Amino acid sequence: MSPSRPSRPTLLLVLALTALWGCSSNEPKPPVEQLFSDVQFDLTVPPETPVDAAIFLTGPSATFQGTDGRGLEMVYQGGRQFSLKARLPKNTAFTYAVRMTAPTPQVALDAQGTPEADHTLTAQENEERVALAVERFGAEGGQTGARTVFIVQVPDTTPAGAKVWLTGNQPELGNWNGAEVELYPAVDNAYAGAVTFAAGTGLEFKMTLGSWKTVEKSDTGAEVDNHTFTTSGGFERVSIAVGSWANTTPTLTGNVRYLQNVTPTDATLKPRDVIIWLPPGYEADTSRRYPVLYMHDGQNLMDNNTAFAGEWNVDETAQALVESGQVEPLIIVGIYNTIDRIAEYTPVPAPKYPDAGRADVYGQFLIQELKPRIDAEFRTKPEAQFTGLAGSSLGGLVSMSLGLKHPDVFSRLGVVSPSVWWADREIIAEVNALTTKPALRIWEDIGTKEGDGDEAETVADANALRDALVAKGWVLDSDLKYTVVEGGQHNEAAWSARFGDILRFLYPVNQ
Repeated sequence: MSPSRPSRPTLLLVLALTALWGCSSNEPKPPVEQLFSDVQFDLTVPPETPVDAAIFLTGPSATFQGTDGRGLEMVYQGGRQFSLKARLPKNTAFTYAVRMTAPTPQVALDAQGTPEADHTLTAQENEERVALAVERFGAEGGQTGARTVFIVQVPDTTPAGAKVWLTGNQPELGNWNGAEVELYPAVDNAYAGAVTFAAGTGLEFKMTLGSWKTVEKSDTGAEVDNHTFTTSGGFERVSIAVGSWANTTPTLTGNVRYLQNVTPTDATLKPRDVIIWLPPGYEADTSRRYPVLYMHDGQNLMDNNTAFAGEWNVDETAQALVESGQVEPLIIVGIYNTIDRIAEYTPVPAPKYPDAGRADVYGQFLIQELKPRIDAEFRTKPEAQFTGLAGSSLGGLVSMSLGLKHPDVFSRLGVVSPSVWWADREIIAEVNALTTKPALRIWEDIGTKEGDGDEAETVADANALRDALVAKGWVLDSDLKYTVVEGGQHNEAAWSARFGDILRFLYPVNQ
C-alpha cells in the first residue's frame, strides 16, 4: 500500500504559515513617535537678584500657566543659576516670559530698562536645552533714570543671618554714620542694594555689619581704603569684595581699661565710652604717678574694631616708645565721640552749622567730671604742667580752643591737622585776642594733601595759625613745633604715622 499524500489545501496552509513566520521574525517593528519634548530651561539672573526670589516662566497657554495659574516655577541652583524642566508638546509654538513674583513683582528688563519681549519656542527634539539670561529685573512698565546698584561679595566668615550695611560720604549713605543702607541677601553669596544719586556724585563708602566695630577689613585683617565711585546718572553696578570683618576681639596692646557709658551731668551731652591706656610698669610700681594725655575721637585711637577708618595705633606706639625710653611714661585717655561730634568739637556756630559751637560745654564735662574721675581712679599727676589734650581735624580745633581757655588745666596741646577753616578762621581770632601768652607747649601739623575747598584743612590755614601763635610769643622748635607733612592726607593712617613724633615732643623724657 503506497503512503498517503497530504491534500493540496493542507499543503497550501503550511506554506502560508511558514511565509508569515519568516516575515515576523526578520523585519523590525516601526518606532513609536514621541509626541513630547523634555525641555531644560537654564536662566542666568542679574547679580542683585534676591536669594529668596521666586522666578517663573509664564505664558498665555495652559502649559505655561502651571497648576495654579502663576506659571512654571524655576528652582535656584546656586551661583546665579535657576533652572526648570518641562515636558512640552512637539511642533507647538509657545510664547513665554520670565517674571519674578517675590519678594516684589518684577519683570525682565533689557539693558536700557525696557521690558523684554516675550520668548518663543517650538520644540522638535525629544530633549532640548534653552539658555536664558536676564539683564535686570524691574517694574512692569520699565525702569529708567539713575540707579546705582551695589553688589557686595562677603567672606565665608560672615555670621549666618548677619545684616550687611553700606555707609559713606553722602547723605544717602548716612554721612559715615556706620549703618545707613541695609543690603539684602542676594544670589551667589552676595548682598545687594540700590541707591539713587545725581550724575557726577563722588562716592566714598565702606561696608559694616551694623557699626564701625564690625567694619570691613582685608582678607588678612588689615585696614582697607574707602571704596570710591563716581556716578553716571544711569543704571550702573558697583561690585565690591569684602576680605573680612572686624569682630569683637579687641586689637589692643598693653594694659588697657575702659569706662563704659560715662554719662555727663549736662543732659544735652550724650553718654560715651572712655578707653584708658596705662604705661608699662603701672602695676609693678604702685607708688609712681604719671602725666596724662587726653585725646578726642577715642574709638579711633587703639582698637581697629571700633575705629572709623583705621586706628592711630596709639597703644602700640606708646608702648614701644615708653619701653625704649624715648618718651616719659604716661597715661593716655581716649574719649569716644558721639553723633554730636561737630557740635562738641567746635567753639562757635557756623552759618551751615547753626547748632554747633558746644565746645565749651564739652570742655566743662572733661574738666569738671571726667578728669576728676580719672585722677581719682588712676595714679595721675593731676597738675596742669603734666596734663595734655590732643586731637585731629575738629579734634585739633577743640584742643587748641580749650587749651587757650584753660591753661590752668592743660599745658600740652596736640593740634593735629586742625580745622582752622571753621567759622571763618575763628580760632585765629581766639589767638589774636590773647592779652598774655599762656604756658602751653604746642604741637601743630598739617599734610599737603588733606583736601581743598571751603571746608578743607589746608597748609595755608595751618600756616596762618602758626603765624598767629608766633606773633603772641611762641617760639618755633622750642614751645611750638610746626610740621608740614609732604603728601600727608586727612586720615587715621597719616596721623598714626606721626603720633610717635607728637609724643616725643609733648612728653620728652627730660620733662
